[in-house]
Amino acid sequence: MQEYILKNPDSFNLEHIFECGQCFRWNKQEDGSYTGIFKENVLNVRQKGKDIVFKGICQGNIKEAIQEYFDLNRNYDEIKNTLKKIDENMVVSIKAGEGIRLLNQDLWETIVSFIISANNNIPRIKGIIERLSVKYGKEITFEGKSYYTFPTPSELSKVTVEEFRKLGLGFRDIRLYETVHMVLDGKVNLEEMELEKNTSFIKKELLKLSGVGPKVADCILLFSILKRLEVFPIDVWVRRVMNELYIKNEDENKVKPKQIEKLAIEKFGDLAGMAQQYLYYWKREA
Repeated sequence: MQEYILKNPDSFNLEHIFECGQCFRWNKQEDGSYTGIFKENVLNVRQKGKDIVFKGICQGNIKEAIQEYFDLNRNYDEIKNTLKKIDENMVVSIKAGEGIRLLNQDLWETIVSFIISANNNIPRIKGIIERLSVKYGKEITFEGKSYYTFPTPSELSKVTVEEFRKLGLGFRDIRLYETVHMVLDGKVNLEEMELEKNTSFIKKELLKLSGVGPKVADCILLFSILKRLEVFPIDVWVRRVMNELYIKNEDENKVKPKQIEKLAIEKFGDLAGMAQQYLYYWKREA
């Protein structure tokens, strides 16, 4: 058991971080804290005055694990100040989600999580990921409760399509099965992907995976350890807010993703992904 206290951090709000749609393995507790698992770490995170207290079971040094996972080496105040200069919409949306930080999540877990997220809602996504982890991950006991690591491609190597289906994956069962075997067979190399500098090349590699379309690929690029802040994932909420604020088409269903993406790049540049998060959180909460 380890504990670490982050003193008076800027841009760190538990609800904003864990409820902005980027992660699925953190759950709110009765006391307002959050408990979650990443890699082989189980942590409880709570606000204490102006400080953030992390307590749990950690592989290696808890401070180093938190620094990396919670993206603490990035200056989010600088990002927000840059975006606020763009227009009043960004000022308002940043105020709604000012404590968002983008987590550096494990690449494999992020790929599978967002394949599962296709045409799905957050409670159901969480349930499927939890069942997958309980069945095929490793158990870690924390404060008398069992938590389970996210299963690796090797741990899923012998799982059949039917067994995936029993976990409630629906049409995603065959997609997960095929993706597992594409990674195991070396058709897509995740280690090389993490070292690659070219975002377009990585996106092309991700799109080879079964169940990964442009939106899922962008989510993986933004929410994983890859952390490409220039990508702009587009779902119904993002299309709605971009149309309402900027495009103003009477029928939002006629607004094409390419049109939104072009506008986002022109308007927000290399910080398009951060702008997307503030706009998404603001619109969804509103």
